Amino acid sequence: MPQRLHWPMAALVLWAACWALHGWLLNLGAGAAVAFALACALGAAGALLAASRWRQWMLAGGFPLSALIGGAAVGLPAWAWLLPLALLALAYPLRAWHDAPVFPTPQNALSGLAQAAPLPVDEASVLDAGCGLGHGLRSLRHQYPRARLHGIEWSWPLSIATALRCRWARIRQGDMWAQPWSGHALVYVFQRPESMPRAWAKAQAELAPGSWLVSLAFEVPGRTPHAVLREGRDLPVWIYRTEALSRPHRTSSASPK
Repeated sequence: MPQRLHWPMAALVLWAACWALHGWLLNLGAGAAVAFALACALGAAGALLAASRWRQWMLAGGFPLSALIGGAAVGLPAWAWLLPLALLALAYPLRAWHDAPVFPTPQNALSGLAQAAPLPVDEASVLDAGCGLGHGLRSLRHQYPRARLHGIEWSWPLSIATALRCRWARIRQGDMWAQPWSGHALVYVFQRPESMPRAWAKAQAELAPGSWLVSLAFEVPGRTPHAVLREGRDLPVWIYRTEALSRPHRTSSASPK
């Protein structure tokens, strides 16, 4: 939901919008099933902007649950209750659940990154692997305003939404693990602890020596980082360089592991 609306106000606004759409469609003469389905679709779409999985489920399920309690869903076919689940599965497929949930990069989470991990040239290519709705891309753009930014996202709806939100970046729909990382000077990930060994192995195998792997929150087990950004932030930024003999790089906002 928009950042200016705090929880639970964001949920109340979305649920009210679903009910308003439902009532408007009924007044236009739409059938009960059509009005219910489109209101559920609005709730599911709004749920994609939530910052955590449980809030996504609450946002998407709020309208159909209240419709059931209030009697507005009486007479609907049984399949109508599967619609919210189908919409969420389309937006966030089961295969993607093996990676991190849709959790946006907090604003200013990557501050100081350009100083700790400078690009070889201003126009170098930077990849956000698993870009979600583009929050990480926006942070990367702030750090590297002249870089060529790319994003990979498995979910079709999220990749389309990000392409519309971040028109200055090249967004591709696909598997971040199957798509090549070669050619990028920096790859940014915000994944899970279990994903980090795989991310490091892929970076080592595909990125050129001296390239950067940047991870928000989670470190690569058993690997000494080039730098760690900790000061003034809730989540540390782990910075790794794909070369055998890299030494920790100290800056005013970075500290070695």
